[in-house]
Amino acid sequence: MDSVTHALFGLTIYGATNKEDMPKEVKKSVFVAAVAGSMIPDIDVISQLWDTEGMYQMWHRGITHSIFLVPVWALLIWLVCFLIWKTKDRRIFYIAALAVFIHNTSDILNAWGTGYFEPFSDARLGFGTIPIVDVVIWLIMLIGFLVVKIKKVTPHKVYKIVWVFIIAHILVQSIQGYIIYQSTVDQYEEQALTARFIPGHFKIAGKNGLEVEVLQGTVWGGLEVVDQITSQAETNLDVLFRENPRAKTLYQWSPFVVVVDDEEKLGIYDPRFFRMGVPFLYEYIYKEDVQIEE
Repeated sequence: MDSVTHALFGLTIYGATNKEDMPKEVKKSVFVAAVAGSMIPDIDVISQLWDTEGMYQMWHRGITHSIFLVPVWALLIWLVCFLIWKTKDRRIFYIAALAVFIHNTSDILNAWGTGYFEPFSDARLGFGTIPIVDVVIWLIMLIGFLVVKIKKVTPHKVYKIVWVFIIAHILVQSIQGYIIYQSTVDQYEEQALTARFIPGHFKIAGKNGLEVEVLQGTVWGGLEVVDQITSQAETNLDVLFRENPRAKTLYQWSPFVVVVDDEEKLGIYDPRFFRMGVPFLYEYIYKEDVQIEE
């Protein structure tokens, strides 16, 4: 999910916490635990500062998003709260752990995926059933906020209901994505699912040999082919990887790639991120800038 959604998740966790009769210091700690826990896995963005080998694509959403780091992040946040406010309440640890777990788990629902089981596996886990920005989730949280402000009802009860609706939306969306994915699984050697920004709308990138098709549609309306691409998959990519290390990372990160080898460029792109005939997750080199061995 995007950073705004993660921050809103943290605020919604805080809102769903019963803070009646909670000491002021504990309340402050709970707020920090909920919001910081919802954001801290994305601390890996600073790896861009020392990335000289084009590895950021793998480092971002890598080890910091591992399910095994949930208690580590929670303990760190609990310790910071203890040092600032001298609070030892266990709820701070549990809320921080919940926030980190929600961050890491929600990120596997979109196509970008995470290194959910690092360091034991470097496989990128991404289901593609939820878009990286989900307006329905935002709308559910906004409605909850307005109900609290206008109706003056008990906040934690309202935000608990908000979480029920968020989970229900994710389940419905994921079931639809699973049905769409299974409907084409016998048609392709490899395929990958991506949720579009409109609820219930999905895209499938499917590959057979050198041919790649991009389909989009819904459970109720079916799928239609919107792009057909021929990959130059037999091309030697060594020079591309040498001259553009980010291309090698993209090759490792993507379920499969389309290879472009024309008179001007040598490159690869992820067909899941292909709109209106234009790839936007694309790494390449200009042939005139390097010596290409035949």
